[in-house]
Amino acid sequence: MALAMLPIGSVVHAQSINGAWTTPSLDRWMYPFNTSPGSRPVISVFGSDANDPTMFDSRDGQFIVGWSTGDQVPVGTPTSEMTVHAVVVEVEFANDLIVQYDPTQDPWQIFAPSTSADWQADADPGQSIELFGVGFRNGFTAASFQEFSPFAPSGSNILAPGVRSAYAMSFNGSGQAIDVSNHPRQRFDPMAFAVGQCAALQPGDFIPAGTRMTFELDVGDSRIQQYVRDGLSAGKLLFTISSLSFVVQQGGSFPAFYAKENALVTLGAATAAQLQVNVSIAPGCQPADLDCNARVDGADLGLLLSNWGGAGTGDIDDSGQVDGADLGSMLSSWTG
Repeated sequence: MALAMLPIGSVVHAQSINGAWTTPSLDRWMYPFNTSPGSRPVISVFGSDANDPTMFDSRDGQFIVGWSTGDQVPVGTPTSEMTVHAVVVEVEFANDLIVQYDPTQDPWQIFAPSTSADWQADADPGQSIELFGVGFRNGFTAASFQEFSPFAPSGSNILAPGVRSAYAMSFNGSGQAIDVSNHPRQRFDPMAFAVGQCAALQPGDFIPAGTRMTFELDVGDSRIQQYVRDGLSAGKLLFTISSLSFVVQQGGSFPAFYAKENALVTLGAATAAQLQVNVSIAPGCQPADLDCNARVDGADLGLLLSNWGGAGTGDIDDSGQVDGADLGSMLSSWTG
């Protein structure tokens, strides 16, 4: 999917970057019984047995995927100088006609134990596939975590919920990062960064192998916007693909995607996860330089006067209104 070039507003010296990465630098099946981390040819996502809340995370098989972005977006760019306009992640299904397409996020109650008063039947076929950020524990960070890093510390109980070193992360209403791997047990619906969409399919269709699923991130959300900015500034952007696809012990029908190590990907017959980002980078400028051209002049005055009495552009002192105080600030900074 191509990203359209988006307008940058009144910033005149911004650099607009349409970045595209066709192969991830990291793709990891984050599952307690993955004996070959970092080299799996296919990565699947699924839940655990909802009727046994003492074992495994509710979101058991997770797909951690990341890209080194510094080749196209300069590492160290201040996040305050970035505006992320669009982010699209795309993956390709490796299994054929196994799961049904569900483009809408399901409520946590469908994954409650079947004996629970909270349980609800799934109102539509299939279970959605969602994209989240990545959170870390056990001493790992985005910089240090590698696709071969341990699932959990040596000696820990890998069957226990909440021990994995990297996990599906979102934000609560206060903007705090939280682990959403067990949200059905915690009785809340997590904010997904995106829900997977397949343009050629109708809800309920069985998904053929080779189908491309896209995740268009909600970068209008300030928390997601900042998460992406932080990753781009650090040169490493990571996401988790996850689903509550129903399983039972040693069985179930769940989605699987091609990893970069797959022979078909190497031969060009299939694709690994891909990333596209549209971001503009504008240099910092003083508050009175409204058009950010390194001068405070008539053009800035025109912008201020055109918004006189309003809010936003020209409100130099952040009072909520463009008024005489802002005009005075501009004139005191005048360069002509």
